[in-house]
Amino acid sequence: MNRTDAGRPEAAGSRHLVRPLLPLALATFAVGTDAFVMAGLLPAIAADLEVGIPAAGQLVTVFALTLAVAAPVSSWLLSPLDRRTALQLALIVFVLGNLATALSPNYPIALAARILTALGAASITASASSAAVAITPEERRGRAMALVIGGLTLSTALGMPLGNLIGSVDWRLTLWTVAALGVVAAIGISVSLPKVTLPAMSLTARLAPLRQTKVLTILMATLLVMAGHYAVYTYIGAMTAEATTGSFPQALTMILFAWGVGVLAGNFLAGYLADKLPALGGSLAALAGGTVLLAISPLTVGHLIIATVWAAIWGATDGMASVVQQHRLVTIAPASAPLLFGLNSSAIYVGVAIGGALGGLSQDRLSITLLGVPAAVLALLATAVTFAEARVGKQAKISAAEPEYSR
Repeated sequence: MNRTDAGRPEAAGSRHLVRPLLPLALATFAVGTDAFVMAGLLPAIAADLEVGIPAAGQLVTVFALTLAVAAPVSSWLLSPLDRRTALQLALIVFVLGNLATALSPNYPIALAARILTALGAASITASASSAAVAITPEERRGRAMALVIGGLTLSTALGMPLGNLIGSVDWRLTLWTVAALGVVAAIGISVSLPKVTLPAMSLTARLAPLRQTKVLTILMATLLVMAGHYAVYTYIGAMTAEATTGSFPQALTMILFAWGVGVLAGNFLAGYLADKLPALGGSLAALAGGTVLLAISPLTVGHLIIATVWAAIWGATDGMASVVQQHRLVTIAPASAPLLFGLNSSAIYVGVAIGGALGGLSQDRLSITLLGVPAAVLALLATAVTFAEARVGKQAKISAAEPEYSR
């Protein structure tokens, strides 16, 4: 069982639990904004650093790839530290990386600064999630994780448009703002988060859950469903061009905002359901719902109101999937949560990269309005993998015999 210096978490009321969770959510909000806002700033960055837009785009690529590779590694390296110290160190590197990017005089330094930023960001979500699990009673874990992951979710709904709005004045100002968010999160964590120490475990014991088919299945499902969702989301502007062309100037923003609000709503709904219902059922519901919403997208993207409603409901299925998948991981092996959350972060970012690439390649053979079809296939595969693993696990009756890694 995880320990905190603040005593038993069950003794704390909801208000006392929210206080340390909010700076954790702010930290994930800063990471999410930093990860996604750069794409909208590329023209300004390219002009300022005197490179082409494709070269500027590598600032996004190198950040995502570094984060995907570093997430499980840094989560493991920081696992011996208490969660507060781990987050403080990660946020310091994250803030320094953003400041270095904002001050970069040329492209090579900017590229190196983005790598530094990603190294700091790599363990923040995993450390924040594991800290939330440690300080929260088991019956409220889903909602606590939803609040922390909600910061990451909110970054897509609010962080991206606000960051681009600030960047319209000066792209460097956006990174100064993200760095400031990191500083505020670090201060909040230092003041509000109790010292959370994970149980002492050998590397072999921490890696033991990776020998379980269930863990690998969850990670694979996460990768597949994120690839499916982002094969569409990456090109949602072009997909909905028929609906937004000739409409009011903010039509696409309305669709994106509806998607972000849907993700946020699904995020918190999943947290509530994960505490009340078996996480597997919620996972299957989210994956299956996403499959249906992606599959019918060709029928909806030509009409503004229908496309907006579709985006909101589809976003909810996307938001649900992230929470229930993480909840399933921590249920399997609470003591290995940092490593598993780090691997799940890797699966998310690799899925995002694969989805963007698949969406681009699919346009060579399909109309852009049909991107929901291959995306739905990936979401269906994620659902099938999850369902098949559940059937095998039930038939083998292995759940009661699984070792308790939390001891």
